[in-house]
Amino acid sequence: MKNLKLGERIFTVVNSFVMLLVIFACLFPYWFSLVGSFNDGVDYMRSGVIFWPRVFSLNNYRVVFTDKQLIQSFKITVMRTIIGTICHIFVTSMFAYAYSRRYLMFRKFYAWVGLITMYFGGGMIPYYLLLRNLNLLNNFLVYIIPTLFSFWNVIIFQSFFREIPDSMIESAKIDGANEFFIFLRLVLPVSLPVLAAIALFTAVGHWNAFMDSQLYTTSVDLMTLQVYLSKMILSANVVANLQGQATAEVARRATNIRTIQMAVMVTTSLPILFLYPFLQQYFVKGLTIGSIKG
Repeated sequence: MKNLKLGERIFTVVNSFVMLLVIFACLFPYWFSLVGSFNDGVDYMRSGVIFWPRVFSLNNYRVVFTDKQLIQSFKITVMRTIIGTICHIFVTSMFAYAYSRRYLMFRKFYAWVGLITMYFGGGMIPYYLLLRNLNLLNNFLVYIIPTLFSFWNVIIFQSFFREIPDSMIESAKIDGANEFFIFLRLVLPVSLPVLAAIALFTAVGHWNAFMDSQLYTTSVDLMTLQVYLSKMILSANVVANLQGQATAEVARRATNIRTIQMAVMVTTSLPILFLYPFLQQYFVKGLTIGSIKG
């Protein structure tokens, strides 16, 4: 700071202050929910619980982790996130590798078809009818099969695959390797940055998915965490609206639902938050794939 000019010092101070405000604005909602989740529900009704629990209690988490529906929804969400991400990465990257080879037949046709699907869709009703005809309604595979492929991710993958030297692939072919062997044993191991970036985006999409579970499943056994959370929020609002015209017992239940709701939000967001640090070393590199040409 001592070696900086006055204008540079002012810019550094102002920039640091603004960034601290941005960090606070991003972290405070989560911290507020975390504090509320560890506070006693009846005490929370008095308000004023902001930065630290006033009456510390683990009762909200006891209710959450003994809720059979929450546990079932958690299992479904974890299963769809893991299976859906792995399948999406495999199918999309395999197509992207073939698409990145200039000698692929009908390559321009695939490009036009893929671009059309990025900008145009059939609509919700035709899509629903298609899923019904494929017997995917109320089926766990409705979370997996429609998300197997993304042409946008194909474009990202192929930008990375094109940077792999052709001489390396040609050498493998001379040694007798076929395209599938080259893809599995040569291309994928050197593609960890793009694989990690796409895997993170896909996993977050599966974890936060709401509409497919809401529209295409009616069984509670297939309910995802986000749908369960939305139903809990709705029930909390309904009960809270009765506080002014009901007994103290109803008000107490409404308050408990609020703090339990916060505990559910914290619980459902923790797994995806823990995923980021493990992929961070590949994340930035994966985002900048194809942006810099030597």
